[in-house]
Amino acid sequence: MTEIKARGLTFDVYEGGPADGQPVLLLHGFPQDHREFDLLLPRLHVAGLRTYALNQRGCSPGATPAEVADYRITEPVADAVAVLDALGLESAHVLGHDWGAGVGWMLAALHPERVRTLTAVSVPHPRALQLAMRVRPTQRARFAYVGLFRSSVAERLLLGAGAVLLRALLRPIGDRAALYVEAMREPGRLTGGLNWYRAFDPRDLAPVGVITVPTTYVWSDRDGGVARTAALRTRDWVEADYQLVVFRGISHWVPEQAPEALADAALGRIVGV
Repeated sequence: MTEIKARGLTFDVYEGGPADGQPVLLLHGFPQDHREFDLLLPRLHVAGLRTYALNQRGCSPGATPAEVADYRITEPVADAVAVLDALGLESAHVLGHDWGAGVGWMLAALHPERVRTLTAVSVPHPRALQLAMRVRPTQRARFAYVGLFRSSVAERLLLGAGAVLLRALLRPIGDRAALYVEAMREPGRLTGGLNWYRAFDPRDLAPVGVITVPTTYVWSDRDGGVARTAALRTRDWVEADYQLVVFRGISHWVPEQAPEALADAALGRIVGV
């Protein structure tokens, strides 16, 4: 683990793979951290890639600002750019899941010169998701949990009764759920993650337009949050080589439930294997 100082914060970055390999920036989601990519990393390293798994703000102990506004989606995007700068990387392949995919989409849209390729997992292009939210009541219903996560009682509900709700959320990944439940008991950790939801403002997505870097979007048909319309309409927002990869029978937690299949998709995008 390397501590990277950027934007007045200290981020934990977990490096691996050949020192001279093509760089891959890995961006996790909620309620996970860099460890959600652990099962994926061996394949990436064998392929000769250098990986940088970033614990984003709210997860790195030295990067947990107190104000909710400090977790607007524009902030972790700026963090990613600053971390690349601190690592001495002009650009990197980007692989993100959940909120990490959201950061990846914005990074590719606003700073395409920093993104060699994008592999976005589970969360589609923001504009495709906004469209689906407008026209599909089922998509709006799938996002009902966001109201709970934004509420002032979310911490108590998620960790109460032995963290039964948080454990239920992560049930598809089996024993690995315990890693994140224990991490979320650390002071401020859960609040930092929930503040991403509390700070979210759709207006921050206005600058996110067409993606011009080679992109793969991975969607799983048992994802409880993202329905088919948003997945299919993501194609409308990429003007570069693009592939939609659909995993059958897999839930939202793709990196841990289907690491081999995700490695195939990511390597297909990054190195054409």
